[in-house]
Amino acid sequence: MHEIETPRTRLRPVRGSDLQTLHRLWTHPDVRRYLWDDEVIPIELTASVIERSEAQFAAQRHGLWLAQEKPGDAIIGFCGFWYFRDPPELELLYGVDADHWGRGLATELAQAMLRHGFEALGFERITGSTDFPNLASARVMEKTGMRLDRRVLRDGKDTVFFVATKCED
Repeated sequence: MHEIETPRTRLRPVRGSDLQTLHRLWTHPDVRRYLWDDEVIPIELTASVIERSEAQFAAQRHGLWLAQEKPGDAIIGFCGFWYFRDPPELELLYGVDADHWGRGLATELAQAMLRHGFEALGFERITGSTDFPNLASARVMEKTGMRLDRRVLRDGKDTVFFVATKCED
């Protein structure tokens, strides 16, 4: 699988050797607040997600990407397309290490994934969601040009869904 470049990052698919780094990022109190509903997930769950992402890339050409800040190799975030809910719905997913918040990096990652989804993967429609109180994530989707689609109580959480379609891109 190739890399994707943004003005300030290089994206590459998540791999097994990223386990400790990804787990550290996902269990950071500010990152896990909405990503994992504030749960400190076990490292085995992170390993399982990495395995699922690798399988998803092999079967469907999409999964989770790690973002490395240029220049250098420091992991500063993640993005990609992931299945959520039951029945599974493919959604845009992104997150940035809290030390890098407020610099527009989440928007940069989300824009790169939207472009990749439409141009390389041939998606016609891309959905993203966030907990209603996560105003920063909602603002990221708005900045990418996604539009508010609906607000629902889903799995006991007040959730907002945004959508982008290929003709809008």
